[in-house]
Amino acid sequence: MNAIAPSELILNSDGSIFHLHIKPSELADTVILVGDPYRVELVSSFFESKEFSRASREFVTVTGRYKGKRITVLSTGIGTDNIDIVLNELDALANIDFDTRMPKAEHRRLKILRIGTSGSIQADIPLGSYVLSHISIGCDGLLNWYQGREKITIKAMEEAFVKHVEWLPQLPAPYFAQASTLLIDALKDFTVPGVTISASGFYGPQGRVLRLPLAMPNMISKFESFRFENYRITNFEMEGSAIAGLAVLLGHDAATVCCIIANRYLKDSEPNYNPFIKKLIELSLERI
Repeated sequence: MNAIAPSELILNSDGSIFHLHIKPSELADTVILVGDPYRVELVSSFFESKEFSRASREFVTVTGRYKGKRITVLSTGIGTDNIDIVLNELDALANIDFDTRMPKAEHRRLKILRIGTSGSIQADIPLGSYVLSHISIGCDGLLNWYQGREKITIKAMEEAFVKHVEWLPQLPAPYFAQASTLLIDALKDFTVPGVTISASGFYGPQGRVLRLPLAMPNMISKFESFRFENYRITNFEMEGSAIAGLAVLLGHDAATVCCIIANRYLKDSEPNYNPFIKKLIELSLERI
């Protein structure tokens, strides 16, 4: 294999990766992802020590220690397009030699957990509960750009979903990415098992109507009524499918756990959700 060209693996003058602005030695094996840059401070407030803090655009990074374990917490911003940057650059930090620009002979496996917020679409999932996305439905199309997409998706579930919701042909083909069983086992005692829609936007792609009508007006009810074996769709968010799918392709353990702050079925929300998020962070840090 040839060395990876500077146009493909872009490094900054200080030897850090292009977007995240961190160096390989600064990355821990366990990574917490959050969307909001300000939430990095909340997560790292649980650390007993911090090695550094760095900000570049929406990407804020802190590496420190929680009860002696080295952990990196990193903000991604919103959307699977940002996750494409974050997951590829995290993997490059772990598995590419920046001096030779060659993949390392020994693969380094990261443990990656996204902690976020979400809206449920089932009446029996209450506000303030924690949904762990065992399966994420990628409605964003990101994984379709990579070889191996067909090995990742649950094909029978994908086909049943497309048929049930009457998926429009002009939309990206959905894919079904599974979370790491390692992380599912670690967090299962305080979470609701979820099948999560990863939407490509907050309004239309999640069935919200302001001034523009929807291409699929009955989308929410179709999602709510979908069943496949013992599975049902539980909630919406915007990053989990790319995290789960890219992690499998790159050889890492990853999952998404979200605090439910809105119920789309009951048309209710919890604006004062910070205590629930703080508890979720604490429980997640304890388990991983």
